[in-house]
Amino acid sequence: MTEISAIKQGGIIIASAAIDKKLQILTIKIKSTMSKVSFIPQGDRVLVEPASAEEKTSGGIIIPDTAKEKPQKGTVVAIGPGKKKDEPMTVKVGDNVLYGKYAGTEITIDGTEYLIMRQDDIFGNF
Repeated sequence: MTEISAIKQGGIIIASAAIDKKLQILTIKIKSTMSKVSFIPQGDRVLVEPASAEEKTSGGIIIPDTAKEKPQKGTVVAIGPGKKKDEPMTVKVGDNVLYGKYAGTEITIDGTEYLIMRQDDIFGNF
């Protein structure tokens, strides 16, 4: 018999699982970006939190801030309802996506940088 329960306290989820009469308590820290963002995009727009830029090259050279390339991947934080009823949104909140180098518009919400773009600007998810 497996019994699992979870309690959310701030950004931490405390989960307990009783498996074969043994109780195991797990503490998992999660980044809950959806709870921080109260922004809902309109139409087929998607709110993406870009991944951080690379700090070092594969050879170990530290890249200065002025030479860092703009990241082309990120995590979907919020999605709109879709453009039309016959064209549903294909991405979901939490998806890791790849997008074009100059896709979207940079916006700041509560001190965090985001990109808002159309679903068509996303090449795919992984």
